[in-house]
Amino acid sequence: MVSLQGRIDSLSDGLLENEEEKIVTEGHVLASHDLCDSCDSTSSAYRRRAASIEWPPRKQPRTVETVEVGCLNVISGKYESLDYDVPDSDLLLDEERNSGLKYETKKNISRWIVFMFIGVFTAGIGILLDVGIDQLSEIKYGTLKSYVDRCVEDNCLYIPYLMWVAFNVAFVLVSSLLVTYVEPIAAGSGIPQVKCYLNGVKIPRVVRIKTLLVKVVGVICSVVGGLAVGKEGPMIHSGSVVAAGISQGKSTTLGKDFKILDFFREDHEKRDFVSGGAAAGVAAAFGAPVGGVLFSLEEGTSFWNQSLTWRVFLCAMICTFTLNGILSLYHGFTGQQWYAGLLSFGKFPEVSYFWYELPIYMMMGLIGGLLGSLFNYINYHLTVFRMRYINKRLWMKVVEALLVAATTATVGFSMIYFLNDCRPLGQDPTKFPTQVFCGDGEYNALGALWFQTPETSVRSLFHDPAGSHKVSSLSLFFILYYLLSVWTYGLSVSAGIFIPSLLTGAAWGRLTGMGLMWLFPDMDWVDLRKYALVGAAAQLGGVVRMTISLTVILIEATGNIAFGLPLMLTLICAKWMGDFFNEGIYDIHIMLSGVPLLPWEPPPLSHDVYASEIMSHPVVVLRAVERVARIVQILSAETHNGFPVVDVGYEHQDEGIACGKLRGLILRHQLIVLLQNKIFNEFSDLWNPKTNDITLKMFRDEYPRYKHIQDISLSPGEMRCTIDLRPFMNSSPYVVIHSMTLPRVFRIFRALGLRHLPVVDDTNQVVGMVTRKDLVRYRVNHHNGKMTREELKISEKI
Repeated sequence: MVSLQGRIDSLSDGLLENEEEKIVTEGHVLASHDLCDSCDSTSSAYRRRAASIEWPPRKQPRTVETVEVGCLNVISGKYESLDYDVPDSDLLLDEERNSGLKYETKKNISRWIVFMFIGVFTAGIGILLDVGIDQLSEIKYGTLKSYVDRCVEDNCLYIPYLMWVAFNVAFVLVSSLLVTYVEPIAAGSGIPQVKCYLNGVKIPRVVRIKTLLVKVVGVICSVVGGLAVGKEGPMIHSGSVVAAGISQGKSTTLGKDFKILDFFREDHEKRDFVSGGAAAGVAAAFGAPVGGVLFSLEEGTSFWNQSLTWRVFLCAMICTFTLNGILSLYHGFTGQQWYAGLLSFGKFPEVSYFWYELPIYMMMGLIGGLLGSLFNYINYHLTVFRMRYINKRLWMKVVEALLVAATTATVGFSMIYFLNDCRPLGQDPTKFPTQVFCGDGEYNALGALWFQTPETSVRSLFHDPAGSHKVSSLSLFFILYYLLSVWTYGLSVSAGIFIPSLLTGAAWGRLTGMGLMWLFPDMDWVDLRKYALVGAAAQLGGVVRMTISLTVILIEATGNIAFGLPLMLTLICAKWMGDFFNEGIYDIHIMLSGVPLLPWEPPPLSHDVYASEIMSHPVVVLRAVERVARIVQILSAETHNGFPVVDVGYEHQDEGIACGKLRGLILRHQLIVLLQNKIFNEFSDLWNPKTNDITLKMFRDEYPRYKHIQDISLSPGEMRCTIDLRPFMNSSPYVVIHSMTLPRVFRIFRALGLRHLPVVDDTNQVVGMVTRKDLVRYRVNHHNGKMTREELKISEKI
């Protein structure tokens, strides 16, 4: 602390000599001839390259005032990035110097412990969901069965129908009200939001406790309410919220600080923990810890390393073990491991395949890609319709959810009533077999599919013996449930898309197996179980476009690694076919929201685009020692979150605009904390070196909800004070030269998880700033056999 105060006290008297001089805030541009003049002895190749760079950089209109509803080529200007890069400041050096190896060891041990607790608590959330849905569903379907059996004889079937509608509407009403009026970010599965967060985008309220509470209650009510949804997708979001909460040692929602784990209160650490929470959510949902790790890697996290892999894997394993043991105990299997995940596919140990079946599986993958792309196409237009006519009135969102709930009950009851699909008792795959109009000793097969949760129906279609369903009834079930799932996804309720896709895919996959049994009646290789599984994989892959992680999830869920090749070929074909027409369902909804999601690779054929063309400019800069009044003025007038710190010597160019040589980079929240704590040079005698008043803890205590500049009150005397930014700024930020090509800029930004990337000229003068939105503007589409590159616009309207 003494060294820090000493550096501040030893300021040069000449730093503020020209305080009346106009402070430059707009960056400077360099004329094209100056570029060559600054290189006295450049080679001819360099001169040709420099001549191809447009300088001064072109100023194209990047923002649009009006946005058509449903537009997919506009980025929202409201989203900001996370600060994954840790500022290399003097405060960080002081902390390492004073703490030593013991402090780092404590942090490493704490990371492992926190990841273990994330796995345990995520398993607890999964158990709560499973037990709650199981108990409420048993009450609902048990009551409906008793009334159906009674009213068949008394000719009063309208009573169980109305009860079914009432059950659905009542539960869905609770879920929709919570999501619509309490926490809208809890709508859907939450996977798109978690994917964006792991990619480095700051999604408001996505990992708050209130979001978790609404998500848990909403999912229970949505599933029990009979909607075409599942609880597996929301488990990923729930695990992410658990990870974000446990790792911080405090709750800003509850206003409680436990005074622990304060060294993890930064975006870098928090996002790593959320990666583990997402993996634990997958492990809890499917009993697939390896698949969970691959999901976090494939679907979201933009920064990954070996140590993070080990910790995430431990978290997922702990979650699987905890959930398995407690659920097995709940179901009466004490000390055994019978329930690896919330969704049990059942075991397929004896299912094998022959090489000549592989083309059939690939063809099923293509069909799944077609059906998935059709699903996404219809749901996209339905979502646009909701954005135009429904989302503007909150009560209409609730009414739509209730309408879907009532329609789902009506469709199920109508199929049971009008289709006489009777099967002998003894093969009934449900707890509540209903006879309806079947004869003695028989049950209604469609009633078995509808009088249970969708997860149980998936397992039934996987393992029902041959002859359990008619082709006509199963075909109609597939069509109607497919349409219901399209309509349901996007409602203002907490729900996932995994189970509806698996259920519809298992239905048409079983139909495919039944067709093959009719064509090859004497062939032993035709097994309805594996074709139902392949159909489910193809349908889900065609909708979400996951490949390696989904393959491993299905392998772990079925317990048959030998069937990995067919599943992999199926998912690859489903993805290729679906990508030919449109994006995956998560990506479509992300683009509709305008979230600036960074892809894995830079746009191809973009080496002719330079940093000077993509950067934002002019740039707002600060001096190393700055007036409080000017800092307040800039923070009030600008929305930028990062400001280059430059020397006080300015070099004016022909345009009359000047900047300065780069010294460092300081963030908005750092300036807010400095103003809030009045860390002014004139008050340096009030700082207490013995108690370490100025440390990183001062910034961590305010994380993650920093005050707004309007919430900070400063007197006129304090406004005339100064702040030395050098001890707090990132003194060695990553920078790029203005002549660097777009692919190289993209890879630096993406690999390092940056939020701001200053651009300098040949003399280290700051000329611009590259942010996430500048890179996301260049997007490549691969559809209909064509590759196109488009430049997106930015809007504050979405």
